[in-house]
Amino acid sequence: SHYTDWTVGHVHSGALGWVAMISFGSFYHLIPRLWETRLYSTRLVYVHFWLATIGIVLYIASMWVSGIGQGLMLRAFDDYGNLAYTFIETVVFMHWPLVVRMIGGMFFVSGVVVMAFNVFMTVRKARIEQAELEAKIAAKLARAGA
Repeated sequence: SHYTDWTVGHVHSGALGWVAMISFGSFYHLIPRLWETRLYSTRLVYVHFWLATIGIVLYIASMWVSGIGQGLMLRAFDDYGNLAYTFIETVVFMHWPLVVRMIGGMFFVSGVVVMAFNVFMTVRKARIEQAELEAKIAAKLARAGA
């Protein structure tokens, strides 16, 4: 499997499917607690989850398909013991799986953009709430002192 996209797909399944998703969940858990507010939009969390999940499935499945095909082509020999396919033929075979991989990557990145927007709006909302709270406290103190 080495020297094929199958191995790369296998690594990306762990990197995107496990590490990235756990990191996203950690952000969604920690950000509201750090800024002492509610998350801006729970619905955007679901949008992010499905964009990322669809992106990961497309990304990984396309790499597994291209890797298996690439591996089969690189180990095929003709009657004389020469490679049956040239390297460029394996690259041509991989064209459509690479297109699907790109589409999957675009889904995944669009999910990250949704998350970034959600986190930005959560932090922004927290700052506005904090400013309003400070203004109310200042007004009460001013009335109490007057």
